[in-house]
Amino acid sequence: MLRQRTISKTVSTKGIGLHSGHLVEITLRPAEPDTGIVFHRVDMDPIVSIPAKAHLVGGTTMASVLQKEGVRVSTVEHLMSALAGLGIDNLHVDLSAEEVPIMDGSAGTFVYLLRSAGLTEQNRPKQFLRVLKPIEVREGSGADLKWARLEPYEGFALQFSIDFQHPAIDATANFAEVDFAKDSYAKSVARARTFGFASEVEAMRAAGLARGGSLDNAIVMDEFRVLNADGLRYQDEFVKHKILDAIGDLYLIGHPLVARYVACKSGHGLNNQLARALLAAQDSWELVSYAETETASLPYVREWKLA
Repeated sequence: MLRQRTISKTVSTKGIGLHSGHLVEITLRPAEPDTGIVFHRVDMDPIVSIPAKAHLVGGTTMASVLQKEGVRVSTVEHLMSALAGLGIDNLHVDLSAEEVPIMDGSAGTFVYLLRSAGLTEQNRPKQFLRVLKPIEVREGSGADLKWARLEPYEGFALQFSIDFQHPAIDATANFAEVDFAKDSYAKSVARARTFGFASEVEAMRAAGLARGGSLDNAIVMDEFRVLNADGLRYQDEFVKHKILDAIGDLYLIGHPLVARYVACKSGHGLNNQLARALLAAQDSWELVSYAETETASLPYVREWKLA
């Protein structure tokens, strides 16, 4: 059978919170089977633990924010994306402040950190959530329409379209598709960075956002061009980052998906609405486990193999 996974040893690092600007230490610890992903605010007395669950998302303004009894864990999407990409089911995440550090603005640093800790299979079957019927959520209308959909598919694939009407973005691909039967998460998605516009920085900081943002942890654009001296990592880095975010947001469902995700101009809020709509429609999905011989088309299987 395809088994649940955690990490082999505890690892820690420090970084800046993208929105808070505060230095935060993050420690990743192995967890027992069926624990799921659990965040712990170790800076609080007593420590507050918050499971990574879609129904606990209490904010989606430029990040996915978990909230429980007034306590928040912010900007979880990049770490959650890396965990989904490496097939990690169970993990304790200790934080010394409210926000998961942004690192380089992608999930690449978390992939490296998790791999450096080693991956361990556990004696419990991994449970996938297989979508049986299409589920779709929409916002706006006309040119402002945004939507996201999950539909049946024997594997895990994501298609995303963006439309920012900005010269630097329009010069790149505005559509991308990733199918993990053939594409590598670490190579094709993980290094895509978050992005923003220099013209919006002052307003965002006045609203308590992007206080830790810099050219070291985001793609920044003026009215015409990318300001980062090293340019883009992928020709389609902007839309690939939206896919990276979607993978992390959807992993808050609590299980890896067997489905196709298709979206146009979606973001954290719409992704969370989609996750909640799916879980609420209990006739639209089932939990399944797989024998090793049945996993050829399933997501990330090649990268889940232990070294």
